[in-house]
Amino acid sequence: MAVGIRPETRLATDAGLDVARGIEVSAQMQTSDPDIFAVGECVEFDGTLFGLVAPLYDQARVLARTLLNEPDAFVVKDTATKLKVTGCDLFSAGDFAEAEGREDIVLRDPGRGIYKRLVIEDDRLIGAVMYGDTADGNWFFGLIKDETDISEMRETLVFGPAYQGGASADPLSAVAALPRDAEICGCNGICKGTIVDAIEGGAADLGAVRATTKASASCGTCTGLVEQLLQVTLDDDFQMPAAQPICGCCDLTHEDLRRLIKSKPLKSQDAVWQELGWTTRNGCHVCRPAVNFYLLADWPLEYRDDPQSRFVNERKHANIQKDGTFSVVPRMWGGITNPRELRAIADAADKYNVPTVKVTGGQRIDLLGVKGEDLPHIWADLNRAGMVSGHAYSKGLRTVKTCVGTDHCRFGTQDSTGLGIKLEQMLWGSWTPHKVKLAVSGCPRNCAEATCKDVGIICVDSGYQVGVAGAAGMDLKETERLCDVATEQEAIDVTVAFIQLYRENARYLDRPYKWVAKVGLDWVKGRVVDNLDERARLIAAFELSQSIYRRDPWADHAKRVEAYQPLADLTLEAAE
Repeated sequence: MAVGIRPETRLATDAGLDVARGIEVSAQMQTSDPDIFAVGECVEFDGTLFGLVAPLYDQARVLARTLLNEPDAFVVKDTATKLKVTGCDLFSAGDFAEAEGREDIVLRDPGRGIYKRLVIEDDRLIGAVMYGDTADGNWFFGLIKDETDISEMRETLVFGPAYQGGASADPLSAVAALPRDAEICGCNGICKGTIVDAIEGGAADLGAVRATTKASASCGTCTGLVEQLLQVTLDDDFQMPAAQPICGCCDLTHEDLRRLIKSKPLKSQDAVWQELGWTTRNGCHVCRPAVNFYLLADWPLEYRDDPQSRFVNERKHANIQKDGTFSVVPRMWGGITNPRELRAIADAADKYNVPTVKVTGGQRIDLLGVKGEDLPHIWADLNRAGMVSGHAYSKGLRTVKTCVGTDHCRFGTQDSTGLGIKLEQMLWGSWTPHKVKLAVSGCPRNCAEATCKDVGIICVDSGYQVGVAGAAGMDLKETERLCDVATEQEAIDVTVAFIQLYRENARYLDRPYKWVAKVGLDWVKGRVVDNLDERARLIAAFELSQSIYRRDPWADHAKRVEAYQPLADLTLEAAE
């Protein structure tokens, strides 16, 4: 958890400038030395520090005018901010401190993941915080800045500008009604009037508006508002942009590419580049990993994996650490190990001077700090003890977490450990659009935390509850119930079919929970649960792919230890 900022003041202190919490400056951005000026997060003005972009641009403008001997003064204004974290929509503006005479209007909708709180004082909005739905943030911020009397709209205020005047209105009408000085881009302090003037001056698309005004050019959270302004100003002359292409090499979306690879059909990278109009000869670091995956998933018999089209961790078969060393994680089936494996891990840690040995959240052991030149040798040693790569670096199966189930637990209803091992032995070595994690809990107490995994199975007296599309990373999401089955084999079949359906249809780098949100759980059920013929086809397709691609990369390299050279090309960044 990080809160606030810590100004960098060492240089100013060494120079003898006045420093309190930050470098003290005047309204003209002048420090205690009249020949030195300062702007940004390092400064303190009137007891205030600044951690947002908008006031820093104001400081820069004041300093520019000061240097031109034009009168100006920096004034602390109300600020608003949107959290710049993928999957977490949060907006905050104004004052939330409790005080006499202040009232709250709160809207909570847990089912949709929406929370809104408005703070009102003397019929004026003085604070607003929104989570889950932040589209109206700039409108609320305008009410705060303008000290607008909200008494006439209080009953519908929390629902936003589209509901002022009774029923829901055209969202474009609300944008059109904004005053010219309404701030659209908080990062760069760009108002509606500036954007409209740029559009009327010839900026006819989002890229042109960004280039001429800088609106939407920083965090991008105001992009929707800028596009609405383009619609309002240009009317029929503006066309909303189509879905974004994979990269600058082509005009195709991921969905278009997958469809064409299957329908044409295209079974090599060269065929994709030539047939689909790629503007580059061999693709780029964005499209090549996606094309490589789509080809190997759709044409396992005809296509051969291209290691140079993979992210660097997958090419190295190990995760690169920040100091240039690597982590080595052997697979432990269902989290189960034995004395022989533990001795091999301990011996390898001693032999190769591994500085850190850590138990992972996926019930495995991580050897951290292995030198690149030692990788094939430590792999060979672990192989001799019967251990294979844990693929902790891959866009594929990572772990199957289990609890002890009926083997030891008083509450266990089924053999969760045994099921977890069977699933991991069936799924390991598979390549998927993104990493995949499973868990099997032996009873509803859920000790294996199955309800936040890509596939999570809860054992009950009557059988197995299969959930999918959970998440426990940047996004936190509970699994959705795919089905209930009576036998262990049914649980395995449904899981394998779900994974193969994901492989065949998902966009590269979409986790299962994002993919299911796009296609809908009912669509998945219709193919994995209800249609037994389709389930059988998916299982057969997965088994065919595994017969070709399931190999232990550690064993492959251990056979030719002397010839192994760690790859030096790091142009494909290691996406998590």
